[in-house]
Amino acid sequence: MPFIIFLIVIVLLVSTTIRIVPEACAMVVERLGRFHTVWRPGIHFLIPFADRIAKRINLKEQVADFPPQPVITKDNVTMRIDSVVFFVITDPKLYAYGVENPIAAIENLTATTLRNIIGSMDLDTTLTSRDEINTQMRSLLDVATDPWGIKVNRVELKNILPPDAIREAMEKQMKAEREKRESITLAEAKKQSAVLTAEGNKQAAILNAEADKQKTILAAEAQKEKEIREAEGRAQAILDVQRAEAEGIRLLKEAGADDAVLRIRSLETFAKVSNGKATKIIIPSDIQNMAGLLSSLKETLVSPSAPATDSDSGNSSTPAAESSSTFDAPEEINGNEEA
Repeated sequence: MPFIIFLIVIVLLVSTTIRIVPEACAMVVERLGRFHTVWRPGIHFLIPFADRIAKRINLKEQVADFPPQPVITKDNVTMRIDSVVFFVITDPKLYAYGVENPIAAIENLTATTLRNIIGSMDLDTTLTSRDEINTQMRSLLDVATDPWGIKVNRVELKNILPPDAIREAMEKQMKAEREKRESITLAEAKKQSAVLTAEGNKQAAILNAEADKQKTILAAEAQKEKEIREAEGRAQAILDVQRAEAEGIRLLKEAGADDAVLRIRSLETFAKVSNGKATKIIIPSDIQNMAGLLSSLKETLVSPSAPATDSDSGNSSTPAAESSSTFDAPEEINGNEEA
């Protein structure tokens, strides 16, 4: 029985003596009431009744979300800002003995630092300078928390809540600004549309003028070609008619046509010439025969009254010659008419 009690005592002593520190954790150990060491992750032995674990510390990065804090800007506008602080414990000893309540200390330090930074800015700068505020707060908090064994990695402003009246005024201002940009955009669009329309009309007018020019040139070329073709056709027709007439005359000559045929052709020519409403004078070719007949009658009448002498015969021959020469012209006219 005593042996069993001894074993139980030994087991209790071992269980209270051996300590295992998990990863990302640390333990601050005191011996006889004073700081002794910091246990890192692993297995450690505790001296009973002499050593005591004073504080268990989490070495992971921690997040502290603080409620909204009232702050006043440079232009005396009161707003509420809540922030988030990301920190990690770098020295477990300083964290355990540096400050009584590190989280409360960080919260109060964050509030005072935020008030100092926002107090030097107006409302518009505060709303548009989140990155600058975050950077300043991180640097100031990191310096202030070094004696506590804490390193501040990041500080973020979650919400900036201005008063309702300021928020309504800002919404009206933003609405007016959007309406202004809308009007400017519409005006620019109308201007661009008018410019493009004018450019299109200009190009259309130029193209229409070019088309009319080409149309006129092509029409003139077509008319010119038409007139040339018509002139060539008329010339060819006249040439063909002349060749046909010449061929007809040649054939008549070769056929030895008599006076009857020629007279028939003359009558056909007279019929063609007489067509139309214009007044025409036609002198027949038989007038030469009539002139010869009159000359014979004159010689018959003159010969019984006076004998013919050389001079008379010479004088009488002269009028005949004159008459014959006189009536040659109508025959030429007739010839021209027949032609």
